[in-house]
Amino acid sequence: MNNITNFLTFTGPIPPAGRHRAEELSRQQATQKKAEQVRLNTLSVSFVNSYLRYMGFETDLEASESWNPVQQTLMDLADLSLKNLGLLECRPVLGDSQSVYVPPEVQSNRIGYVVVQISKSYREATLLGFITQVKNDFLPISQLQPLENLLEYLEELTQVKQAGLEASQSLTSKKTLIKLKQWLENVFEPNWQKAETLLNVQTFNTAWSMRSANDTFICRGKLIDLGKALTAQSVVLFVAITPENEQEMDIIVEIHPVNGQNYLPPNLQLIVLDSDGESVMEAQTRSSNKNIQLQFSGEFEERFSVKVTLGNLSVIEDFVIS
Repeated sequence: MNNITNFLTFTGPIPPAGRHRAEELSRQQATQKKAEQVRLNTLSVSFVNSYLRYMGFETDLEASESWNPVQQTLMDLADLSLKNLGLLECRPVLGDSQSVYVPPEVQSNRIGYVVVQISKSYREATLLGFITQVKNDFLPISQLQPLENLLEYLEELTQVKQAGLEASQSLTSKKTLIKLKQWLENVFEPNWQKAETLLNVQTFNTAWSMRSANDTFICRGKLIDLGKALTAQSVVLFVAITPENEQEMDIIVEIHPVNGQNYLPPNLQLIVLDSDGESVMEAQTRSSNKNIQLQFSGEFEERFSVKVTLGNLSVIEDFVIS
């Protein structure tokens, strides 16, 4: 490994919890070869997780595919989820390997690749360096960038993401407060349209269609743009209201895909926030949801917000029951 001795590496103990997890997952494998692969992947991820947390970065092991027993069995994964940044692949090597294997399934959808040298005892590891992209199955160790470059790279990503979040929050802070009681008087804010106008259908939800014909039932929808530069995503947010009595109102919020789309994007979140901005209920799409819905009641003069989130992008609509 003489080709990396001229720049910084980091050696330290692998956390006991990581070693236990690696042993647990390896025992679930059908072959010795697969068990060794899973053990090394898990040790690698655990070590990088411990290092980055010590350096002040937020990680989420539970959101990492490599921490999922089923995914580890089916694939060759060593990803670590960094909050609001993405997945960092932590590829293990043993001994004086001159290259590291990077499976085709992890050569995309990664913010970078860290190479971790695991000791023979499985109790210690060394971070050898990193690279932002890979193009072949075998990455030469000599092509790695110094470890300190990884920290600078992640810090730059954090600043870019934070700038985007602040810009998004600035836009949402200028939104109009939507007064739901005025809907009962057929007074609607701009861009809130009838359901059939947005989806070209008359009825689209069982819970809504079961409402009594005698109820005062008002529904309006708005196109929500969660677009990114190359992967634009738009959905339709519907809000329906029915006065329960003079002091309370029943409310349904629901998200549908736009015309031409059969399903909502995966991991889309629908969240209801109280007047303090705290989440009080939420729903999230899986791989093939046609809609998601939340139902609740509110008192007159009460304020709440509906937040629609996809990845790092969010749109918030603010309401008051007056």
